Amino acid sequence: MRTATINRVTAETSISLKLELDGSGASTVDSGCGFLDHMLTLFAKHGGFDLTLTCKGDTQVDYHHTTEDIGICLGAAFKEALGDKKGIVRYGFMILPMDETLILTAVDLSGRSYLACELEIPTEKVGDFDTELVEEFWAAFVRTSESTLHIKQISGRNSHHIIEGTFKSAARSLREAVGMDPRFADALPSTKGVL
Repeated sequence: MRTATINRVTAETSISLKLELDGSGASTVDSGCGFLDHMLTLFAKHGGFDLTLTCKGDTQVDYHHTTEDIGICLGAAFKEALGDKKGIVRYGFMILPMDETLILTAVDLSGRSYLACELEIPTEKVGDFDTELVEEFWAAFVRTSESTLHIKQISGRNSHHIIEGTFKSAARSLREAVGMDPRFADALPSTKGVL
């Protein structure tokens, strides 16, 4: 089973996270931010990942530390759960429609951290969640997962749809990338011999 448990405590957040890559999409999420809970729940569902997460953060300040630190922990969990990466597909992509919104994501589990994020979210907030934190979340995720992620908004006007489409599309891309290729079960998908 490809699983990981991450516990991270700082002066700003206390996070406990469990991830199973080959799950059913079941989740229990309590981040202290309702909108972020919604995004992580649908991320787990569309990725087919089992996710259990609790976070106690300094939400009296804002959701910045909570969002970034959850991204850090989720990325670390992906890296740990992937182990030596033998047999994985490595690459994944999705162009996901959500009403007027169309989001492209592409991921490479390369061992190299890079985020290209081209989102034009029209409002500063969705509920009490600062929309600029979407990029902060994915930047944290790619750093600790050591992956390359491209996010491109092809169309969209509704802030909620754009963010939700991003999380769903990324989940589907990751679902593909972490998948196992039975033809190459004992091989790394790299000519360098290392990922």
